[in-house]
Amino acid sequence: MSKVRTMLDQLCPNGVEFKRLADVARIRNGKDYKQFGEGEIPVYGTGGIMKYIDTAAYDKPSVLIPRKGSLDKLYYVDVPFWTVDTIFYTEINESIMVPKFFYYFLKTQRLEEMNQAGGVPSLTQTTLNEIPIPVPHLKIQKEVVRILDKFIELEAELEAELEARREQYQHYRDVLFTLKGLPVEWKTLCDLTKKWYSGGTPTAGRPEYYVGGDIPWLRTQEVRFSDIECTEIKITQAALDNSAVKWIPENCVIIAISGATAGRSAINKIPLTTNQHCGCLEIDSAKALYRYVFHWVSLNYEKIKSLGQGARGDLNSSIIRNFSIPVPYANDLEKSLVEQARIVTVLDKFDYLVNGIREGLPAEIQARRQQYDYYRDQLLTFKGFA
Repeated sequence: MSKVRTMLDQLCPNGVEFKRLADVARIRNGKDYKQFGEGEIPVYGTGGIMKYIDTAAYDKPSVLIPRKGSLDKLYYVDVPFWTVDTIFYTEINESIMVPKFFYYFLKTQRLEEMNQAGGVPSLTQTTLNEIPIPVPHLKIQKEVVRILDKFIELEAELEAELEARREQYQHYRDVLFTLKGLPVEWKTLCDLTKKWYSGGTPTAGRPEYYVGGDIPWLRTQEVRFSDIECTEIKITQAALDNSAVKWIPENCVIIAISGATAGRSAINKIPLTTNQHCGCLEIDSAKALYRYVFHWVSLNYEKIKSLGQGARGDLNSSIIRNFSIPVPYANDLEKSLVEQARIVTVLDKFDYLVNGIREGLPAEIQARRQQYDYYRDQLLTFKGFA
């Protein structure tokens, strides 16, 4: 930042000139590609690369701007490419504009807010051409790009490390749950459960059930293979008194039982209530550790999900409670809980690293993104000519 400020003082002492987008780049329409053969040239649409062909529309660095659909999805391309008619490409005047600087600046412009249509979101060349673009000295543009590229590189490294840790986590979870060489007895989740809880939804449109509420109410979209310490929605005591909603004690294994989220699991670290699409197992601590059960259920997500019934693939209490789980040293409670604790300790460390939203890798990635957003906005905000 300080280097960029120094360069601005030296190279643009009177401020930075702004030009219309049309004065720094020419917008071109995409075209159909079906007449071409297969090759190595990427074909871009609004959603990214669609296929590869043998002919390029353009072979210089360009920023691709969606014409229809997801208007905030910009692409920077520095290899030959083709675009379809739902996305523009740009021919950038590199004598005054560094292409990647142009890309980074446009990312700050919230193009989705320039929608020109009432149905499918759309942008027009007329609208885009009038966007004011800062044109600082090329040396400044290159330095801004260097700094922002470094942030992107660091985030990519963290993402790669996170993916590696996830794979490692999956491996160790698979190995640990083989319980190789140990006496194992297969039981049902019902055998290890003290109580099953279901939930309900207070009547919508009744403000007395929601406004000013302080009772945590969990929905299935918040069940994400993690600990739950708060909920997005709170309800009132009136809602609790006048619906099927009931309190659920902390440290239950919660399993989503409906639709797209069916089979996902979590642990509530606070007492809370849930909607009717969550099933909650209060594990009997004299038989199993709740985190041991949670890790087993998470490992078997796909298998549990496959047991769903009907068009929506819904689960129910019978399906969940009859699902089998291996219990080591089942005839020796003390040894069984010690072995379960050993497995839980290992898996919790990985789970914390790959899923921890406060201090694990996801938290670090989020912090990097926030830092990047801040510096990007600072670096790409310029004072015009005095």
